[in-house]
Amino acid sequence: MKRLLTFVFSLSVLSLSAQTLTLKWTTEASLRVPESVLLDSKNNLLYVSSIDGTPENKDGNGFISQVALDGKIKNLKWATGLDAPKGMGLFNNNLYVADISRLVTINTATGKITQTVEIEGAKFLNDVTVDKNGNVYVSDSNTGTIHVVKGNKAEVYFQGPEIKGVNGLLSLGNELYVVDFPTGVNYKLSKDKKLTKFSATAEGADGIVPVGKDEYIVSSWHGQIDYVNSKGEAKKLLDTREQKLSSADIEYDPKTKTLFVPTFNTNTVMAYTFSK
Repeated sequence: MKRLLTFVFSLSVLSLSAQTLTLKWTTEASLRVPESVLLDSKNNLLYVSSIDGTPENKDGNGFISQVALDGKIKNLKWATGLDAPKGMGLFNNNLYVADISRLVTINTATGKITQTVEIEGAKFLNDVTVDKNGNVYVSDSNTGTIHVVKGNKAEVYFQGPEIKGVNGLLSLGNELYVVDFPTGVNYKLSKDKKLTKFSATAEGADGIVPVGKDEYIVSSWHGQIDYVNSKGEAKKLLDTREQKLSSADIEYDPKTKTLFVPTFNTNTVMAYTFSK
């Protein structure tokens, strides 16, 4: 029995020891407070949202860039007319962008804004995810609220005392994966609005991306990136807090096993190869 327990324990340790991130490339530092990265696999490029100012300021300076998968900036100001764009979601030819108190829709063929939905009561819209039916979910970190936008109408989807400052969202199947910014707690939100904790990562939790069946990478804005396995166990993959490199709203390409990390204050996106 002791040998069996030792073997099982060794496998458990191994499952949380093999994962690594290896730097692949860094963009030039011409982005302006990049907050979120989104992969467009159809067009083989990345969208990067740049605040270009402070996160709460409605100044019209924000923009979206197109970046090639090798880190070269294709079009720095591909879409303009935004204030402080943050999280993004993609469905068909529509790019959805959280912009302080509104959800902005951009046509991916033209880079032009086609719709703006002001969300009542919104103060700090942060992340975006889209479900299989095209419903758009937007987190508000200041109010602890998740909104859903269907067509041109917005409504409150979830608000509960457990979530202090909801940030990262991920629609997967019939569930929403939710990360809480101040606490670092990771939740699953079922279709019937039941909230269940499945892990805890670093405080300042920002983005969440799947990297396997029931496996995730979660970023912390302060500069830490964690891997979470199917048991909810977390392992630190990267810590750039001393270098003052933030890791904001991340993206993952499963084909190339590449994690894309916007560094916020240092105006770059960094790409890492993820291995496990």
